[in-house]
Amino acid sequence: MRLIVDTNCLLVSVPRRSPYRWLYDAILIGRVELAVTTEILLEYEEQLGLFYAPDYAEYILATLTNLPNIIQVNPLHFYWLLIENDPDDNKFVDTAIAANADYIITNDRHYQILQKVSFPTATVVRLDDFQSILAAFSTTTKS
Repeated sequence: MRLIVDTNCLLVSVPRRSPYRWLYDAILIGRVELAVTTEILLEYEEQLGLFYAPDYAEYILATLTNLPNIIQVNPLHFYWLLIENDPDDNKFVDTAIAANADYIITNDRHYQILQKVSFPTATVVRLDDFQSILAAFSTTTKS
């Protein structure tokens, strides 16, 4: 299963004691693929550095970029510009489309506009809702 993880969800999933740690762990153990671009990685690093600490951000980025299940989508060849209210979120949507991602994981409401777009399609799921999707996926892949 290939994912795009919005920065807001990555931020809450990396701490060891976070109730959302299951997402980061799923990435670490290779249960899912994470598609990223250089621009997404830079945003991760910036926000992790601001929210936690620059050294911690560096550690997380080094860990992610060395995982075999991280899909680097560089460069993007087309920009859909589907999110007008927060254009900075377009990098996640464009990457999802280019990487043929199964889900964009986000708690950001700006992505709701994608429900009204018939093409290209991108499936957006809230972090809380994705946990049951991941559990069902893990069950079906074990059988």
